Amino acid sequence: MTNNPEKNWFGFKKIDETEKETLVRDVFDSVAPRYDTMNDIMSLGVHRLWKNRLIREINPRPHYKYLDVAGGTGDIAFKIQDKCNDKADITICDINYEMLSVGRDRAIDKGQINNYNWVTGNAEMLPLPSSSMDIYTIAFGLRNVTHIDDALKEAHRVLRPGGRFYCLEFSHVTEPAIGKIYDIYSDVLIPKMGELIAKDRDSYQYLVESIRQFPKQEDLAKRILNAGFDNSKFIDLSHGIATIHVGEKY
Repeated sequence: MTNNPEKNWFGFKKIDETEKETLVRDVFDSVAPRYDTMNDIMSLGVHRLWKNRLIREINPRPHYKYLDVAGGTGDIAFKIQDKCNDKADITICDINYEMLSVGRDRAIDKGQINNYNWVTGNAEMLPLPSSSMDIYTIAFGLRNVTHIDDALKEAHRVLRPGGRFYCLEFSHVTEPAIGKIYDIYSDVLIPKMGELIAKDRDSYQYLVESIRQFPKQEDLAKRILNAGFDNSKFIDLSHGIATIHVGEKY
């Protein structure tokens, strides 16, 4: 497989790879204020169960150093901090300033603004030292990265030996009957909800198309190994509507 085969696709639209980062940033600038509300509506709240399953898989421990990439609104970081009784060292990195602003506001509301390091940065070129993190998480962000293989190698670089990589992402349904229903729901209803609720049909059309273009579970597991990780595995959730990918750095 060629490295970074998704780099020339913005949803179903063929583009020059130099355009993708800006196009994706524009999407998330647009959806940031309603991002969490729309996640609840689109998934009927199930995304919260998926995130809780991710946290159980991580089994957070106090005093570890955590990096949450594409985690601007803070959902995963807040859950980790709560599990660690506010004793985790968590860096939240997002390429999108608007998403980070939402996360900071939520942290202020929780009285936790000083519990996190907020960093504007690209998953492909993380502004962090090598071997500096114990746990790397990315939830519903990897499919928006221009060069996925580069981002995976960066994840491997910043993790210390013994560190673990966790990716929660929309994936590919494994049950054909459910897949047919899911296709109708995502192709027809999600863009319509984006239009009616978020006043932004195009952004939600892109989000649906980006899921279709994302690597299948087995392919991504191989690419995680190719990035240098060991023991790459995946856990399908809701018959593959979402999947947790795990890798370890030895």
